[in-house]
Amino acid sequence: MSNNQSTVKTDGFKSQWGFIMAAVGSCVGMANVWRFPMLVSKYGGLTFLIPYFIFAFIICQSGMMEEFSLGRWAGAGPSGAFGKAMENGGKSKKLGEWLGGIPIIGALCLAIGYSVIMGWVFYYTKMAFTGELTAMGQDMNVIGGTFDKVAPAADNLIEAIQQTFATGGANNFWIIIGVVVSLVIMVLGVAGGIEKSCKIMIPALYVLFIGLAVLMIFTPDTGAGYSYIFSLNPAGLLNPEVWVYAFGQCFFSLSVAGSGSVVYGSYLGKDVKIRQSAIICAILDTSAALLAMLIIIPAMATVGADLGDGGPGLMFIYVLPVFNNMGGIARLIVIFFYVAILFAGVSSVINLLEVPINFLQDQFKMKRWIPTVIIHAVALVVALLIQPWTSQWMDMVSIYVLPIGAFTAGIMYFWVMKKDTALAAAQLGSDKPLMKWFYPFGRYVFVPLCILCFVLGIAWGGIG
Repeated sequence: MSNNQSTVKTDGFKSQWGFIMAAVGSCVGMANVWRFPMLVSKYGGLTFLIPYFIFAFIICQSGMMEEFSLGRWAGAGPSGAFGKAMENGGKSKKLGEWLGGIPIIGALCLAIGYSVIMGWVFYYTKMAFTGELTAMGQDMNVIGGTFDKVAPAADNLIEAIQQTFATGGANNFWIIIGVVVSLVIMVLGVAGGIEKSCKIMIPALYVLFIGLAVLMIFTPDTGAGYSYIFSLNPAGLLNPEVWVYAFGQCFFSLSVAGSGSVVYGSYLGKDVKIRQSAIICAILDTSAALLAMLIIIPAMATVGADLGDGGPGLMFIYVLPVFNNMGGIARLIVIFFYVAILFAGVSSVINLLEVPINFLQDQFKMKRWIPTVIIHAVALVVALLIQPWTSQWMDMVSIYVLPIGAFTAGIMYFWVMKKDTALAAAQLGSDKPLMKWFYPFGRYVFVPLCILCFVLGIAWGGIG
């Protein structure tokens, strides 16, 4: 890798609000919709939410601040930032640049897996607008017919879903559509593409989710769902499993992986308040998950459905008969739901793909459109090929690569860089003094948590 890793940035976020919207977009993903409500349902309302809120505070006030600060201080993505941090600490810059390749590879691999799922989101959004989803009604066998087209030998709906995702042939066109949409946005640049699109998509996502959450309040038979959400089982707080999965969900939801947050930080102006931005991002990400919870759990309660499946089945299958049971507004609800998920997915994908694009642009001094086309072409080809193993692909990335990326970034900032340099990087842009506990908190709490995430992920077969 080149020793001259960082370049003069000619593009970047034009406002703190634009940065926050883009950063929130990187955090708010489809797992907020299909996994968070399932975990709340499984572990019991406030019994799960209390540990989650605790971890959100810890990660927001350490890992998120650290990655934004590291990127802005270095003016580069992971490779350049890690190299500069090593140099600042009197160590090998070259080694730091190579270590920065870990989160870059992780971001690209995660984006590829996301692209497969995004194909299904685009497909369902199309069917929501055409009325095909509403026409399926409440009969799970009818809904399963969608999957029987590519999985005729399946014995049941779950098997049909699994075979359909595995064969993937029906999804090829929509994966291409999803990748092309990302390409168009990203060719326009950071300010002209990412920032502008996120300023539209993220507020729209919240408007749609808030609208759906309000509709649920006035929907009959949702009371049991709300009662469950706000219930607390003190004995459940003693269950280590609750804390492990609350931590895993929060860790991955807030996108601390030494990748996208570092790159977005490198596009920040010196006047942006790091701590304020991290707090707002964490609040908005958590609120999106809570809104999804306030939509799905009450809706499922109306038919006594089980949220035990936290995977794609919840988002693509089990909510359909519930929504289709809501009379004349069913089609509107389905449209709102899938458009919101579409915005969440697209904003996450562009954040992930920006990491390798940023690297190629800096490393080889290319015009932006060249690495953008190259990375999207690679992502598309691999996404089409890995469809039968998408679940295993995503597990590999989340269990092994992402925690190592977060750990490496934390080590660079809290252990390798000079303490004064690290504190000044986080303080820049704010008139208020940085909290005194930030540095030891990051050093002795966040960095060990990254190790714990890696170990628990292997031991438990994935925790986020």
